[in-house]
Amino acid sequence: MFSAARDERLARQAPLAARMRPRRLEDVVGQDHLLGPDGPLERSIRAGRIGSMIFWGPPGTGKTTVARLVAERTGMAFDELSAVASGVAEVRKVIERAGHRLGEQGQGTLLFIDEIHRFSKAQQDALLHAVEDGVVVLVGATTENPHFEVIPALLSRCQIYAFHALTDADVRALIDRAIDRGHLREVAPEVEVGSVERDVVAAFGAGDARRSLNLVEQAVLLAAERRQVRLDLVTVETVVQRPLAAFDKGGDRHYNFASAFIKSLRASDADAALYYLAVMLEGGEDPLFIARRVIIFASEDVGNADPRALEVAVAAARAVELVGLPEGRLNLAQAVTYLSCCPKSNASYVALERALAHVRSHGPQSPPLYLCDQRSAAARAYQTDEPYVYPPDEGGYVSQECLPPTLQGTVFYEPSNQGFETRFREFLGRMRELRASRRRDTPVKR
Repeated sequence: MFSAARDERLARQAPLAARMRPRRLEDVVGQDHLLGPDGPLERSIRAGRIGSMIFWGPPGTGKTTVARLVAERTGMAFDELSAVASGVAEVRKVIERAGHRLGEQGQGTLLFIDEIHRFSKAQQDALLHAVEDGVVVLVGATTENPHFEVIPALLSRCQIYAFHALTDADVRALIDRAIDRGHLREVAPEVEVGSVERDVVAAFGAGDARRSLNLVEQAVLLAAERRQVRLDLVTVETVVQRPLAAFDKGGDRHYNFASAFIKSLRASDADAALYYLAVMLEGGEDPLFIARRVIIFASEDVGNADPRALEVAVAAARAVELVGLPEGRLNLAQAVTYLSCCPKSNASYVALERALAHVRSHGPQSPPLYLCDQRSAAARAYQTDEPYVYPPDEGGYVSQECLPPTLQGTVFYEPSNQGFETRFREFLGRMRELRASRRRDTPVKR
């Protein structure tokens, strides 16, 4: 009786994010690639062949919830350990309990370990035999890349499922669900939450449903204390303890700030680029969206004028993915200031557009036979007097033509006079002259 009363009180007092946990796998949002009708996890559940798994993804994407629901749907007992608070002794107790349960009741055990990347090698080793023998079905959750943080022996026994960061639309759907089901009216029945406020709260979570749901609950509670009948953005600002930037993630301002950010980078205005970066971050923009734009810029606008630009951009994106916010903003700032100061060239982008335009206009032309796979029917059917010349045998550089015969002499890539491309311009100029000289001395049959 006391236990039931305790559980009832806890359910009422739990944060909104906890009260909003889906009761069915079908209610989980944002993970259709895993749980949709053709998703690999859904297929495994339907087939009744659940193996040990690692759930890898950002916080607030449903990893714990899905683990609980998988156990419920498959009829397994659910045991949970935290890698932060549990040691080898606790792991062995759970495994022993699971063995007794399996032998005496015929019921399997799903062992969920949160933040499994924090387990030491010894703690992970303690799981191996139980996982191998099927005493437990392990589900480990991690925000870190399991290929780096989980020992190979345990990885080989687990299927890795990558959870996607939730979109603003996903989080907005959860906020709408909480309001439609009356969860917010339980704490503040008189406060309405409008569409704009819902969008702002959804965007502020940056893909973390838990963060957005708890934020809207706290904001509604504060609005009730202020005797408001409708939640406003001033109250939301008070809860998040910093101003909400004038930045509409879903509207024109979103695209205007993103455009100004890229154009500032292109103009080598590091101060302006940092300002627009700050506006986007304060406005709740997904940092990975910004990182993707930076990667595109590194190839489209810097290109081979500084080949290291792409390395810096990709490294920054990877760093943001690993550490998240707020620290990830430092990685973005480093990349933004570097790219601002790089020489700029769109020559590789323009070259690709020229090549694509030619292919679309004239179709693909066959390469010279000496470049073809010698096992192909074309190479066997037609003999050529000219063999393939292997560059390493010729000092690394050859003047043999590689374009199709009808295109030889065509120039798509014209390096600029910026940065490293000055070297490429000189080098390609010499190579093109060698090929032109060779064509003059040995006319090609077209």
